This record gives sequence, structure tokens and C-alpha cells, in this order.
Amino acid sequence: MTVTAATELTERESALLAGVPTGLLINGEWRAAASGKTFDVEDPSTGRVLLTLADAGAEDGAAALDAAVAVQDEWAATAPRERAEILRRAFDLVTARADDFALLMTLEMGKPLAESAGEVKYGSEFLRWFSEEAVRSFGRYSGNPEGTAQILVQKKPVGPCLLITPWNFPLAMATRKIAPAIAAGCTMVLKPANLTPLTSQLFAQILLDAGLPAGVLNVIATSTAGAVTGPLIQDTRLRKLSFTGSTPVGRRLLADASNNVLRTSMELGGNAPFVVFDDADLDAAVEGAMAAKMRNMGEACTAANRFLVHESVAEEFATRFAAKMAGAAVGRGTEPETKVGPLIDAKSRDKVHSLVTDAIADGARAVVGGALVDGPGYFYQPTVLQGVEPGARILSEEIFGPVAPIVTFKNEDEAVALANDTEYGLVAYVFTRDYARGLRMANRIETGMMGLNAGVISNAAAPFGGVKQSGLGREGSLEGIEEYQYTQYIGFPNPDNA
Repeated sequence: MTVTAATELTERESALLAGVPTGLLINGEWRAAASGKTFDVEDPSTGRVLLTLADAGAEDGAAALDAAVAVQDEWAATAPRERAEILRRAFDLVTARADDFALLMTLEMGKPLAESAGEVKYGSEFLRWFSEEAVRSFGRYSGNPEGTAQILVQKKPVGPCLLITPWNFPLAMATRKIAPAIAAGCTMVLKPANLTPLTSQLFAQILLDAGLPAGVLNVIATSTAGAVTGPLIQDTRLRKLSFTGSTPVGRRLLADASNNVLRTSMELGGNAPFVVFDDADLDAAVEGAMAAKMRNMGEACTAANRFLVHESVAEEFATRFAAKMAGAAVGRGTEPETKVGPLIDAKSRDKVHSLVTDAIADGARAVVGGALVDGPGYFYQPTVLQGVEPGARILSEEIFGPVAPIVTFKNEDEAVALANDTEYGLVAYVFTRDYARGLRMANRIETGMMGLNAGVISNAAAPFGGVKQSGLGREGSLEGIEEYQYTQYIGFPNPDNA
């Protein structure tokens, strides 16, 4: 298999890139890094440089936090309706430029345009959802049980936040954090991933265009994340850290955050089981498997990582699944026929290939795929593996690529044991015609989310998050705004007793 990439950017691609801010956003202004340093952002399908951005250092991070702190009190006092209207205008502006955002994500991240368009729709919904939640953040008022005093409870913004987003969903990961922070009345410093910062840069400008005041959102792209975020996490003025990324990095950030007892939200790694019972609708299960595995080329914490299939249907499922995988066209995401884009970089592609070769060396068989793709860019063949041995690396590590290892089970208890045999607990997928069994599985599987006969379940109105080492807190839904608020209780004598 060989992929041939276009040698030049199209006129539209060049025009879009020309409109993306390349500086650091600090106190409402795009500026160069204090050091004057820059870094390049590449197209993973070609290795070609797309844009060169200002490279933030510790001094720039401090300036960004200074700006956020300076306007925190004023922003917190802004009427909820005003914050809501800014978010709604931002939703309208992103929607109006949906094609631009989709193309930009495809250029910097590699996913097919159809998937990028889906992310624009999904990511923009957080703006609309939290525009509505901004005016519905209620407290409560009641008497105490003794009848001697009154209890007043209100929600208040936690204060300046540091938001660290990953490279795999450049728009949705930004909106999922920024929108509730705006709704709650928090100011922010956003550190986007250096592999895919362009979408965040354009989105930040959209927020300014929507009327977000200077200093409320500050954006500091950098190639040296630790040198910039480390001092911010130790600054006592910072009150919240929200991170999406790997569990090892999340553990280190949690340790650092403990020094100042920071509020934290951690959306970390996953090792999602995809369970297919003997009574499953196999057509639906295969379609669900393609959705759960191949979204973002498998580069998602919610991606199905282990396919646990009842032994009586394993062969048929593998054959059907492999046929679908074999028919998924690999290529540059801008090509209309492409279903599978590149992985994000050479390191990621090499890790995926290492997991596959180790599994095959231990006795697994590649039903389809199992090899690198020739040509420029970081492509990997869609792969289905059968006969994967227990204890294989590929069953315990996040694959983050288009590879599906299949393991068989005999009964429900064994399926539960296999599904829970991981330190992670983000999401699981279960396919069965027996809804009582499906609900039993939801009760028994240790995950924060579960798809029942569904391969994609993310929605702005649903609480996203995991258990065990998949993280802390929830994003989206009613819970999402609460991650950026604290509860204050005010007690005073019962006026009837005065």
C-alpha cells in the first residue's frame, strides 16, 4: 500500500492559513514570544510546514496569567446573560465558518474532512450548551433542621484556570473546557498541543470577534510545555487546572497541583473494551466497531482498544470487520475518498507498529493490515488481529492507531473480568440484543461511560469522564460548569426568631 500526497497547498488552503493568528494571545493582543522564538506546525500527511508560530516561554506564561488575574473579578461580576450571549455569538461564528475549521483541522491533524466536519458540529455544541447553562447556575435557600437559622448556598467561579488540551481533537477539546469556564465566570490561560495549535489560534480569534473581553482568554502555544506550565501551576494565583492527555502526564500534573491544592479536572487515558455477545446483531456490531475504533484513525481516548467477542461468533465478526477495515481508503484527509488519514507523527506510527509486531511475534495473526504504508506522511494500514495472547502489550497499552486486537470469551462473567482487567476506566461498548444483560454489564463494568449497541456516545449534553486511572471530574452536561465553580454557604439567624 502506497500513499501519494499533493506537493503544493491549494489556493484555498493557503488563504485559510494566511488568516490564522501566529502570535501569542495575551490580554487581547496577538504578540511575539518574549524570546522571539518560534516553532513549526506540520501537516502529518506530508511532513510539510503549514505555519510558524510564536513559541511561548516562562515569561510569556507569566504575562498570560497576569492578564487573567487582572480581569478575574470584573469578569466574575459580568452578568450571566452577557456571558451567555458571547458564547452564543461564538457558536454562530464557528458554525458560519464550519468549512474553514474542518479544513484547518484536517491540515494540521490529518483526519478526513468528513470527520473534521463532525468535530466542528460536536465541538461547537459546547458553546451553545454552556450559553444555556450560564444562566441556569442555581444555588438554594432553606431553613436548617432546627429552625433556628437559614441556609443560603451559591455557586461562585473558582478563578483563573490553566487549560491544557491535546492534539487529537483540536476544536472540541478547546470548546469543552473554554465554554464552561466562560459560563462560570472564570478567566483562562490555554496551552494547546504544539502538534495541532492552529485550530485553537483561530478559535481564540473567533471569541474575540464574539465580544470576549481582553484578558479573559489567553493562548500560549509552546514547544516546551513543562517549562511554561510548571511555573503557572506553582503560582498561588492559579486556582484551577484542567488537563486532557495521557495518564502518566496527568499523574505528574496532579502531583504538582497538590502543592497549592488546585482544583483539577483530569481526562486521561483509556483502554476501552468492545464486547460482542453471541446474541448481538453482527451487522450493527461491525458498524459500531468501525465507529468506535476508526474515529480519528483510532487516535482517541474513547477508541475501542480491545475487542472481546464471544467464541461462537468471533470468526464471523472478525471476517466482517476485516472486510470493512480493508475497504477503508487510506490517504490525505483532504481527498474525498479518504476514510483513514495519517497518524500524528513518526513516533506515534512507530509505537503502533511495535505493538502489532510484538503481538504477531507472540502468535497473533493479522487478518488484514499489519504494516506501514509507503510514501510521505505517517500512515498505517487498518489492521485486525486474531489470536492475541493474554498479557500482550497491545491489550494493556493504548494503541492510538487503526488496529483492532480480538480476544474471545465464553460467558458473561468472563467478559466482565476481561473488560475490567485494566487500570483504565473511561468507556466501554457492549453489543447484545438482551437489554437486561446490557444493563447488567453497565452495572458491572468499571467505566465512567458505556455505549449500549452504540459505537459513538459523546454529546455536549452528556457527562464525559472516567474512573480509576482514566481521570477525575466530568466535562459537558450539567456537571461541566460545576468543574469551574465552588460552593459557598452563608448562614444567618432565622428572621422569624428575631
